[in-house]
Amino acid sequence: MSIPFSRALNASLAPAAPALHRASARLWRPDGDLAGRYRRYLRAMHALTTASVPLLERAAAACARLDDDWAPALAAYFAGHAAEERGHDARLLEDLATAGEPAGRPLPPPLVVELAGAQYYRIEHRHPAALLGYLAVLEGQAPSPVLAGALAARTGLPTAAFRTVREHADLDAEHLAEVERQLDRLSLTAAQQAEVADSALHTAGILARLFHQLAADSGGQR
Repeated sequence: MSIPFSRALNASLAPAAPALHRASARLWRPDGDLAGRYRRYLRAMHALTTASVPLLERAAAACARLDDDWAPALAAYFAGHAAEERGHDARLLEDLATAGEPAGRPLPPPLVVELAGAQYYRIEHRHPAALLGYLAVLEGQAPSPVLAGALAARTGLPTAAFRTVREHADLDAEHLAEVERQLDRLSLTAAQQAEVADSALHTAGILARLFHQLAADSGGQR
């Protein structure tokens, strides 16, 4: 009996998990300029979320050009997920404003451009199913249910500035479960599974680097 692909993917990601955990713990440590780190985190998440809907729509369109029997179902999943994500970038801007950020669209950190840009390449030049690996990693980094409250208490920022963190503590777990269902129900070839796994590992590596950069109280963006 073959192992479900979602379990195999999680096993392949296991070596990357400690690095992500360390980077996340450093980002949310209680000492230093936690409020500044939180604002940098929101800016980065806004930049990442801005790319979410276009990436999902591009992947759905690419699936529609495939001959695989499962491609229409994956296209429908991507399109549906895009509808769920629509408007989240605007909510992050509202959180940023509440946290004291000046108005306007913040400049994206280069690592966010690298993170999202890699997916454009994979969708257009490799295989749109690779986006599932990216989603599996991002949705797997759901904030802890207690994080928003802890950050509000430690930073002194308004509770409303943590709306997105609170919402994603619940939503991302549901989204991850749906990604895993897609991984297990699709009849991906070994080569296609390799595309998904490569995308996931690449995403995990960049995300850990991004968290470390955001964690630097100097505010470095490179």
